Amino acid sequence: MLYPTRSVEPSEGYPPSAASVCSTATNTPLPSRASSPLPFYYSGTSSCSSDSESEPESPLLGRTQRRPLWRDNRPRRRWSLSIGATNADGWRRRRRWRDVVWGLRSCKRVVRRLVRHPLFPKTPVTILLTLLFLTIFGVSLTFLLIYILNPDKDPLPWRGYCTLPQYSGGPPSLSLSPTALLQTPLPTNLTPPAFPPPDLDSLAPAGVFIGVFSMDTAVERRMYVRSTWANHVRSREGAGAGDGGVGTSRTVVRFILGQPRKDWERRVQLEMDTYNDMVILPVQENMNSGKTHAFFSWAANHSWVPPLYQDNFTTMPEEFSYTNATSPAPVLASHDPAFAHQDQLMHSPPRPWVRPDFVVKADDDSFVMLAELEARLRVELYKEPLPPPPPPPDRKQQWSQQSHVQAQGTDEPAILDFNQIASYFDFALPSYVTGTPATTSTVPATPAEPPSRDPLVFWGYLVKNRFMAGELYALSFALVDWVSKDPLVKTMTRGAEDKQTSKWIRSHPKASQIRWSSERCWIYDHPRAGTVYSHGFLFPSEVKRVQEGVARDIERLAQQLAKETSTAAVAVPSGQNVPAPEKWSHSTVSTFGSRYSPPSGDLSLEYSVEALVEGSDMSMVHEDSSLTADLAWKYREGRRKRYAGQRVGGTVVVHFIKKNMWFLETAAALLHGEDVTPMERALEHARTVEPSDSADSEPAEEGVSSAGGATDGPPTAEVQGSSATTDPDMGTGAANTRTMVRRPRDFRDRGLQ
Repeated sequence: MLYPTRSVEPSEGYPPSAASVCSTATNTPLPSRASSPLPFYYSGTSSCSSDSESEPESPLLGRTQRRPLWRDNRPRRRWSLSIGATNADGWRRRRRWRDVVWGLRSCKRVVRRLVRHPLFPKTPVTILLTLLFLTIFGVSLTFLLIYILNPDKDPLPWRGYCTLPQYSGGPPSLSLSPTALLQTPLPTNLTPPAFPPPDLDSLAPAGVFIGVFSMDTAVERRMYVRSTWANHVRSREGAGAGDGGVGTSRTVVRFILGQPRKDWERRVQLEMDTYNDMVILPVQENMNSGKTHAFFSWAANHSWVPPLYQDNFTTMPEEFSYTNATSPAPVLASHDPAFAHQDQLMHSPPRPWVRPDFVVKADDDSFVMLAELEARLRVELYKEPLPPPPPPPDRKQQWSQQSHVQAQGTDEPAILDFNQIASYFDFALPSYVTGTPATTSTVPATPAEPPSRDPLVFWGYLVKNRFMAGELYALSFALVDWVSKDPLVKTMTRGAEDKQTSKWIRSHPKASQIRWSSERCWIYDHPRAGTVYSHGFLFPSEVKRVQEGVARDIERLAQQLAKETSTAAVAVPSGQNVPAPEKWSHSTVSTFGSRYSPPSGDLSLEYSVEALVEGSDMSMVHEDSSLTADLAWKYREGRRKRYAGQRVGGTVVVHFIKKNMWFLETAAALLHGEDVTPMERALEHARTVEPSDSADSEPAEEGVSSAGGATDGPPTAEVQGSSATTDPDMGTGAANTRTMVRRPRDFRDRGLQ
């Protein structure tokens, strides 16, 4: 008897295997014995023909398998070829993503193989050793790259810089070797450069605007500058009695900053209102991203210096185009020239300010002696300008002359004249054939402008014969005005600012007439810096001794080179570079690549500053030497002797002052000290005192020499006692004491030979 059955859908909550009547699973209990074996022929198909109720759809068997497309009743999807941009972009994105996935899988595969390698560290000890090895390797590789990429590997021959003439002329040739110093033939009658010239005081002072690059957080360094070289009397007036501030009466110092950060805006504004010596440029604070160009662009329109307050000079700047531009006198800073302060007190309103002759860019880690800088720029200001280059030769005229000479010297006919041929056939030749401009496009010639007398000067430390170093360099105002307006320069503002500035000068329309004036003797790094540019603090007295030693070395080099040339088959070509001797880079204070160490560990403050002076007796004191620190201090040189009685002629800039202690040491060495030491005063007094009779003359001279100039007994006993305790082989006589006192000079000369 048939009963109607109710069909159960999977959606009603029953599993398909339980609701299917055609399932291979039965509801009958399993028999107690194993079923009979199947026949050899078995198709393996189910008794149910429905795909939806087959076993793979059972949730007990895991994930549902994907149904093949060929068994679907849906129409097959065909590939459609479309030229649209959307499909193309999608295809590119899918391909890019596929490449990324493939790359990640490849990396994963490589890492898996690396980790499974038998040599890969797996224990804690091997992992630590591997990390240690990788750290050492990374540090070594870093230092190796720093050494390879560092262009300064050897100390510079600064002694040769102070003896040989400095470079002064057109832009240095790019084909010149960066290390070229000596060239054959060597100078036989060498005259070391001397400064100042005799007529320096007859030249009117130069107007110098110095922009010291700083940043919002460098408040302490700006205070050091305000209280030392920007205002000190020995920086502005020079050594000795000075000139009363006349030379630097037109020299102004201002601090150049970018836009301060939000937290520093109020502090910077208060500092500006207090000192009146800060300029905020409309650029973000940076070093090599356009701040230098922004400064020169600002200076071309807003830089002013005091006028000439005296007119008793032989040479005056009367022919410069910018001398007529004036501006009302600004609010003065405390370190502005004394003549400007007097002018504001005596006149109302004060005299207007004028354009500067030079605009100087300086770093705040530089110590600048204003009188020395102004004196050198004053000399450059009144030098004769470089002559313009000769016009390029006319090649067509040369060819015609050569052809005419060849035709006269031989029997061959001369070259045909195209103008004669054109006139014979009665037609006109174009202008590019005849070499003359067409008559229809002739423009009346405009009268040529008179040549400008404005100086074109680029002054600084010439590095590797390529560019001026960024610690300080000066541009004449004509160059500053051109830099601010040239469109090509505006596209060259990013990069190392000192190198970019040199590129600007080389791209000037009158680049060959710009005088590159280098000063590589009196610009150097701090003695503690340990760079290739560092040595002890220099004074003219030591430079004179250096020049004498280098002159002797050049004579020996010339003799040696002459012998090599005579024995060689081919003579040494003229202009070949000769390597400088290593001893020209020797310094009694600093050593390249190593940290400075004082000559003795128990030096006082004054003694330690004196030990930083190049060539001083204090710099050569050692624990095992007969020269003690007290004796070296007693026989030190005074400022008048170090400057050879001149007002200027010494250090201009000390750079790389990275610590405030170094800054104060520089100020103590260059600005402080006695003009005449007690020992020098005693020697001068002894020279002026004439002996009463010839019988007393010899004992008096003996007493002076044994005591270093003292005429009484205790100084003589002090010096003799020092000699007896430090050098037992020497006697206690006057001659032995004189030898001991002069021994440091002998050691210095012997070490450089």
